[in-house]
Amino acid sequence: MSEPTPRRFWLLALASAGVAALVSACKTPPEPAAPVAQPEPAPSEVTGPVAGPSGSARNSAAPTPRLYRESGATHLYGLNAHRIYKGRMPPLLYAVGVINVEINQVGIVTKLDWMRAPRHAPEVVAEIERTIKAASPFPAPVRMGKVVYTDTWLWHKSGKFQLDTLTEGQN
Repeated sequence: MSEPTPRRFWLLALASAGVAALVSACKTPPEPAAPVAQPEPAPSEVTGPVAGPSGSARNSAAPTPRLYRESGATHLYGLNAHRIYKGRMPPLLYAVGVINVEINQVGIVTKLDWMRAPRHAPEVVAEIERTIKAASPFPAPVRMGKVVYTDTWLWHKSGKFQLDTLTEGQN
């Protein structure tokens, strides 16, 4: 028999690999591992707002600003439950605003910076700023020292809102 050509060699190697894969797939599957119990949330994770006079009585264990957003949004929702739009938002909103919120090490709001303010609705800009300042102190960002996080406010014409972090979606 003649020496195999390089093409034939690769075809044989590929066929051998395919057969080996088929044979290994025919083995019986391993026994499923026992379900791992989910750990209880750490007491430092934020589950609702509790404001103290000189700083937040709650802490956020979030290691990044992106993860802190949920702590901030949960805090705002807890303090403004009657103002949260229930259900999916309609397709056309009255206003949409994107704002950076700077929180110091004890949860006090130190700066607000608009990335996209709804200029057509200055009353919404003022109300969002008032709502954020009134919610201070926020959960203290204990793992970061201070934090600047960004959230998008979805504002309905009724004056109710949702935050993009916790939104129920939009039709």
